[in-house]
Amino acid sequence: MKIENKTLLITGGTGSFGNAVLQRFLHTDHFSEIRIFSRDEKKQDDMRTTLKNDKLRFYIGDVRNYDSIERATRNVDYIFHAAALKQVPSCEFFPLEATRTNVLGTQNVIDAAAYNNVKKVICLSTDKAAYPINAMGISKALMEKVAVAASRNNPNTTVCLTRYGNVMASRGSVIPLFLKQIQENQPITITDPKMTRFLMSLEEAVELVLFAFENGHAGDLFVNKAPAGTIGDLAQALKELAHSDTNIKIIGTRHGEKLFETLCTREEMIKAEDMGDFYRIPADNRDLNYAQYFSEGEEAISKIEDYNSHNTEQLGVKGMKELLKKLPLIRKEIYGEDSVQYPN
Repeated sequence: MKIENKTLLITGGTGSFGNAVLQRFLHTDHFSEIRIFSRDEKKQDDMRTTLKNDKLRFYIGDVRNYDSIERATRNVDYIFHAAALKQVPSCEFFPLEATRTNVLGTQNVIDAAAYNNVKKVICLSTDKAAYPINAMGISKALMEKVAVAASRNNPNTTVCLTRYGNVMASRGSVIPLFLKQIQENQPITITDPKMTRFLMSLEEAVELVLFAFENGHAGDLFVNKAPAGTIGDLAQALKELAHSDTNIKIIGTRHGEKLFETLCTREEMIKAEDMGDFYRIPADNRDLNYAQYFSEGEEAISKIEDYNSHNTEQLGVKGMKELLKKLPLIRKEIYGEDSVQYPN
């Protein structure tokens, strides 16, 4: 796809993902204007002051408010929709707030994009949307359904999705927390040492979105293949890298947490297209007239597994250490390197 001198809008653009996208595109010719849309004026001011780039335009607003997002999408070519409530425990206590932002907010973004003839919208989802058991995952699963439904009725705007696991060292993740506890010589607090999570870097999250950006058709869902590890191994790997003898304290599972996460359900794996480093799950585009479709059932569905953090590649402590060494946060805080760190 030839992209040059276009306008990009990033909702939730002051977060970790938005900053990573800017690192990728701010000094290229792909986009002549990049709009940052978020509620946080302080983070916008920090970004404006730090980057000092004429390509950037800042919009204060909330995806819950259609008028504010509609104004921000005027004359936009592409949208990366990253605005969301993402913390599992807080969404458990405030599920309606998660619904208003993650579900209704996404509908507002798509409606505004269609109204203003935006070419493509990439909606960012999470592994917690597959077999969801918590409010955050349920709201994201419904967000996916909203996006796929909208993709069927927007001939001028392509709507597709990405779904990925834990982004290492992003805001609110456990690596900065564990590192802070080690530096302050406090016990590392772990919910369940056997809990597994997919592990990916911020750069890999951006690569997934760019792959969807270049290859996505209406209603497509893209998932990246990723290794996983236990929370116990992650804590031990950080201890060894930091040469720390701090204790590990088991505090028990938090509200809504799962023992492992799923990136592709068994039902999705039936129709998933293997694209090397990614899976593409096409939308089910049958209409509501089910009588015209004849099905004898999917025999293969009983023979295939979902793709989850228990059955993917397991890194172990050694592999985890090698992965952690690549993170700018670890290189800076443990090795003292003057490396680039995406602002939070």
